[in-house]
Amino acid sequence: MARRIVSLKDISKACGVSIATVSKALNDHSDISKETKERVREIADKLGYHPNAAAQALKTNRSNNIGVLFVDEANSGLTHDYFSHVLDSFKKKAEQEGFDITFINGDRSRTNKMSYLSHAIYRGFDGVVIACVEFSDPEVDELIKSNIPVVTIDHTFYNRIAIVSDNIKGIRDLVTYIYEQGHRKIAYVHGLENTAVTQSRLTSFYNTLQDLGVPVRDEYMVSSPYRNTEKAFEATTKLLELPDPPTCIMYSDDFAAFGGINAIRQKGLRIPEDISVAGYDGIELARRISPLMTTIVQDTDRIGRVAASKLIDLINNPKGTLIEQIVVEGTLEKGESVANINPV
Repeated sequence: MARRIVSLKDISKACGVSIATVSKALNDHSDISKETKERVREIADKLGYHPNAAAQALKTNRSNNIGVLFVDEANSGLTHDYFSHVLDSFKKKAEQEGFDITFINGDRSRTNKMSYLSHAIYRGFDGVVIACVEFSDPEVDELIKSNIPVVTIDHTFYNRIAIVSDNIKGIRDLVTYIYEQGHRKIAYVHGLENTAVTQSRLTSFYNTLQDLGVPVRDEYMVSSPYRNTEKAFEATTKLLELPDPPTCIMYSDDFAAFGGINAIRQKGLRIPEDISVAGYDGIELARRISPLMTTIVQDTDRIGRVAASKLIDLINNPKGTLIEQIVVEGTLEKGESVANINPV
């Protein structure tokens, strides 16, 4: 049996006061006594009254709903190891602050679909977090330039709050550790170069090796899509078949590294005895396999939590919230997949 919705009229009848008095008491009007407010609220709770969200939105011009723009080109959706944890943390913090979250439809194959901005306006979102998307998309640009409060993750726009991983320090820490283990022939199966994340990591990779006095060999630099094990497998096979193969291969992310590991083992090679590997992100599976993967563990909990907190601050206080870029550091997990090849 469907549960009956409790109305203001029901509360009015139970309290013996007018509907107007009930409304004023529930909305904390100053012309209603404290005793009446407490009595009305107590009876409303006992009856199981819940204010209508649509009516509240009309009255306050707020929906208490945040839009999430998440369009993963690999179509991994919420199985995406990194962003699923970021968004879970975001969701928990938003819900603690009384907000719901709704995903903005990013299915590009739909006909007559609304733009991201149109969808946000249609749903009445108080704000939007952009967590994974093609940032050069004109629809994203339209949303960014609108009056809707927006916070981005892992990409920076002018005059918008951004929460970004410290990719510069992460790669520097990882490359420095590999160097300290004696490796000088270091290959990098990196992500596609048209993203801010990849550009930051590539710049850090080149600069770190340059500072360490290690030449970067062109044949050791291979582009491959993020989280694509098949492409990582192919890239690794080519690296292993070079006349002078690397002693260590870095991958764009831990998931892609699994494809590289498969290629290495198919060649009959051992990790790390014959060749070393390193990933990035610190996903749960990478910290459970053997050998334990050397990687950078990203602080997904803090990234999501801070993104939600800053967006809600912006919603509540649009003129008084500082527009800033917040950088969140990761942690080096030394693991067991990079061998120490320094001479004894």
